[in-house]
Amino acid sequence: MRAWAAGSQRAVDATAGGGGHAALLCAAGAAVLAVDRDPEAIAAARAALGDGAVRYSTGPFGSAKVLGTIQTFRPDRILLDLGVSSHQLDAPERGFTFRPGAPLDMRMGGEGVTAADVLNTWPLERLAACFVELADERPAAARRLGRAIVRRRGRGPFATSDDFVNAIREALGPRSGPADFARLFQAVRLIVNQELEQLELALPALRAALVPGGRLGVISYHSGEDRIVKHAFREWARDCVCPPRQPVCTCRGRPLGRVLTKKAVRPGAGEVAANPRARSARFRAFQLSDGA
Repeated sequence: MRAWAAGSQRAVDATAGGGGHAALLCAAGAAVLAVDRDPEAIAAARAALGDGAVRYSTGPFGSAKVLGTIQTFRPDRILLDLGVSSHQLDAPERGFTFRPGAPLDMRMGGEGVTAADVLNTWPLERLAACFVELADERPAAARRLGRAIVRRRGRGPFATSDDFVNAIREALGPRSGPADFARLFQAVRLIVNQELEQLELALPALRAALVPGGRLGVISYHSGEDRIVKHAFREWARDCVCPPRQPVCTCRGRPLGRVLTKKAVRPGAGEVAANPRARSARFRAFQLSDGA
C-alpha cells in the first residue's frame, strides 16, 4: 500500500471512513480529496485531518456529483476501501452490527431502503437468491432462511438485529454463530447500499479520471467485489477486447495500462493481529498507461 502511494501528488480517498488512508496519502506528500457517502464519516475525517492538505466531498463515489469533483481534481492516485468503517460498526444505532438490539438500518448515506425494509418486504425467492449469491449460502439453507424470515415477519415486522439473528439460528441450527451472522448481515448491507452495482459502474469512470500514469487501488472484503475488480483490471490490461471470432479488430487495439498486483494482496499475520477486521481484505491495483 505504501509503495502504491509513493510519489503521489494528488490523491483521492474515495471511501474516506475515519480518514486513516487519507492520512497515509498525506504522509506520502499528496494533496488529498477525501470522499464518503456517509456525512458522519466526513465529519470524523475532517476532525482528524483538518482542512489544510485535504478537501472533502460527501456522496457515493459513483455519483455524478462526486465523479465530477474527482475529475476536476485530476488525481494520480485513487483508492477505494470497500469495507464498512470502524466508526459505522462501532455505532449500534447505525444498524451495521449483529450485536443485540441494533436497529436493522445499514444505510451508509442515511437515505433509501433499510435492512428492515428488505427483510420485511422481499419475497422468499428473492431473499433466498440474495443469500446464495451474496453470502455463499447453500441453496437449501438459503430457502430455509427465506421461509423463516417470511414466517416470522408474519407475526410481527423485523426491527432489530435480534430478529434477523433468531431467523438465522432457526434456519441454520444452534451451531450457527458470528461467522454466519457476519456474512448474512453483509449480504443484506450490500443490497441496501447497492454496493456491487455502484462499484461496477464507477470503476471505468474512476479510471478515466486518473491522469496518465495514475494508479487505481481497491481494497475489497467480499468475493463479489473482488471478482468485479479483478475482471475489470484484467480487461483494461488486454490489448484487444473484440469477440474471439471477429476477423478484424475494431476495439481500442491497445492495453489501457497494466495490473500491478498479480494476485490479490492479503494482510499479513501481524496486520490481522493488530486489526482483526482486516482478515478478509484483498488489495488489487492498476496503473494507467503514460500515454492514456
